[in-house]
Amino acid sequence: MHAIRAASAAVLSLTALALAAPLAAAGDSESFQAGVTPRTIAAGGQVTLNVSGCAKKTTVSSGIFDTTTIGKGSGSQTRTVDWDAKQGAIYSVTFACKHGATRNVDLTIAGGRPEHSVAPNPPPVDHGVRAGVGGSIAGFDLQEIGLGAALITGALGGAYYLVRRRTADDNT
Repeated sequence: MHAIRAASAAVLSLTALALAAPLAAAGDSESFQAGVTPRTIAAGGQVTLNVSGCAKKTTVSSGIFDTTTIGKGSGSQTRTVDWDAKQGAIYSVTFACKHGATRNVDLTIAGGRPEHSVAPNPPPVDHGVRAGVGGSIAGFDLQEIGLGAALITGALGGAYYLVRRRTADDNT
């Protein structure tokens, strides 16, 4: 009878440990999104750079406009594409969040003169799940580590209590 209780307490502890580990390792990199509007522009035109989900500042850089910084959380900046950008070329725009996550968006240079129309700011493009990363993108967050340690300690303490608890049958 004692072996059954010990085995069930061990299974309960391992289950709590397995369920607590992803919570402690979860980061906010999955929510970091970036976008460029419009995706095709003529040399000398203006593009809007959109960012959301970065807890710190985001640095945006490309070979066809000056590097810019967007503040915490969500935001947008407008930049003018260099006049010497080659027609028909595709340039990569890199969004680098200070916590380590990066996104690349392609920007195509069209021929002709830019039109001076204002495009609406659509929501940033969803890039899906970052499978295989395992939460290792984000830095250490003391609050999440403490919560994970408290959950594991509670599960181990509960298992110890259940194993060491005496019943009326054991005292005879």
